[in-house]
Amino acid sequence: MAMNRVQFQSGLSLPAFLARFGTEAQCEDAVARLRWPEGFRCPRCAHDQAMAFRRAGTPYWQCKACSHQASLRAGTLMEQSKLPLRTWLLAMYLLGQSKTNVSALELMRHLGVSYPAAWRLKHKLMQAMLQDELPRMLKQVVQLDDAYLGGERNGGKAGRGSENKRPFVVAVQTDEQGRPLYAAMDTVPGFTRKALAQWLAQRVRPEADVYSDGLGAFRAAEVAHAHTVVEGEGRSRCEAPSLRWVNVVLSNLKRSLDGAYHAFGFFKYAERYLAETAWRFNRRFHLEYLVPSLLRATVHCKPWSEATLRGVPTFRTEASC
Repeated sequence: MAMNRVQFQSGLSLPAFLARFGTEAQCEDAVARLRWPEGFRCPRCAHDQAMAFRRAGTPYWQCKACSHQASLRAGTLMEQSKLPLRTWLLAMYLLGQSKTNVSALELMRHLGVSYPAAWRLKHKLMQAMLQDELPRMLKQVVQLDDAYLGGERNGGKAGRGSENKRPFVVAVQTDEQGRPLYAAMDTVPGFTRKALAQWLAQRVRPEADVYSDGLGAFRAAEVAHAHTVVEGEGRSRCEAPSLRWVNVVLSNLKRSLDGAYHAFGFFKYAERYLAETAWRFNRRFHLEYLVPSLLRATVHCKPWSEATLRGVPTFRTEASC
């Protein structure tokens, strides 16, 4: 069997990561260049002249025009965190370079922080990934499938009506040779034509050719897309070329989640866990750029408090940074 060049990429080695982001000063410089690529700009008046100073070890800039003081983290996802920037960057490295998902418990052990701090850090980074994936639109040939995250609870509702299950849609874009390029994984309110029509409008370009199984709600694709229903049942349908890759991606997703987590709030947090898997899958061709890419998404995502992170669940149409 020929070597899979995507799987056997060297990626960003730990020594190379530490050489680039091993000190707090290096991390501060990386964040500053992403926030102000053309030099400091006052967030209040946009003036480009400022006096730099430190307070309790934290870098600040004071605008020479309006005297507004801006910190390096203000207005970013890292604003309310007391963790060093090098801890944030190391967490990005661990989440990005891992072939499967990394749990908050594993982050706690690697980073030497408390479990609550690791949980906040992981969910904030997953929120940045979710924001980064929101604009993605699939085109060319798109394979669709439906699935659920979670299982039944003792004493709860059985089957698809379980309150611990979250319906979601997974889609994979393939090229002319049938090779997978990008994926989208999003929760939906339910498998209804209205819900699927809204999701298709946000995720799939009108010129795309859509392939799906016989789920009635997928008929919504016929309104704006060339839609083909793949006939068959069980293994034969899963192995059909027109649905092969979406089933492979779905299988890998479930295996990755089962291997990394004993349990999590499927209904509340499914959107973020799906976004984490999709974000990493869509950047698998260039593993050396995963840390800078996630750092950029983190810098451009608004602050999220723990109360907001633990708030009511959102669907793709509501989630934003």
